[in-house]
Amino acid sequence: MTRFTKGHGTENDFVLVPDLDGTIELTPAQVQRLADRRAGLGGDGVIRVVPTRFATEDSVREQADRAAWFMDYRNADGSLAEMCGNGTRVFAAYLVREGLVTGDRVDIATRAGVKSIRVTPEGFAVDLGPWRLVDEEGARRDGFDMMVRPRHGKPVPALSLDLGNPHAVVMLPEGIELAALDLMEAPETQPVRPDGVNVEFVRPLGPGHIEMRVHERGVGETRSCGTGAAAAALATRFWSGVEDDRPWRVDVPGGRLTVTPLPGGRVELAGPAALVADGDFPL
Repeated sequence: MTRFTKGHGTENDFVLVPDLDGTIELTPAQVQRLADRRAGLGGDGVIRVVPTRFATEDSVREQADRAAWFMDYRNADGSLAEMCGNGTRVFAAYLVREGLVTGDRVDIATRAGVKSIRVTPEGFAVDLGPWRLVDEEGARRDGFDMMVRPRHGKPVPALSLDLGNPHAVVMLPEGIELAALDLMEAPETQPVRPDGVNVEFVRPLGPGHIEMRVHERGVGETRSCGTGAAAAALATRFWSGVEDDRPWRVDVPGGRLTVTPLPGGRVELAGPAALVADGDFPL
């Protein structure tokens, strides 16, 4: 039997598997079973909670002197992922509850580098680190650098951003309703991204306020995506022509997140995290 905790951040949900002695080797099939919403526990992803010194990747173990715990994140299909913005808050909530960290700030290791998380009245805020426009020259010239076609829809322009994982943000043109999009299948992208891409569809609601739906690579449509919310806010900020440091509110089907651009080309994501169940599951 394997111990687990179920948690979510704005209804982006995860199965956490504690591996405090670094002896669990999750296979893609096991991850798929844990994440299965009918035959398993159900989740958008699976997070192994393991000391950083036990990580199998050299690049992660090198972070051990700065972060004691590694967020070993897997998508629901079993594929490895660099990190997950909402998952970092749920991971931090677990570490705090279990007494594995103390204080109001915690650093965690991810495949996208060390992420610093602080406790807030609403939950947790994570410094997602540096971000960039994938093709800044093309973006500043044309406003976009790729095309995205949702299922049963027409191609629309998108802006590519890298937040440690890949994103393509679409500002929906007039006449296309956010709620009407069919995101049952991954939108087509041109150019094709060989490793997949998270695609965010955005509608502005007011100054510094947007709503978003997302299709995550390796998962499908989710109720929320933390790095996707950050990408959506940063893309909208870019298109607005006013690239200041004011916070953005991002409404997703699972709730609301706050995205704040930071000095030095970094970005912070803030929102709630909840741990909802504990138990044992046979792998």
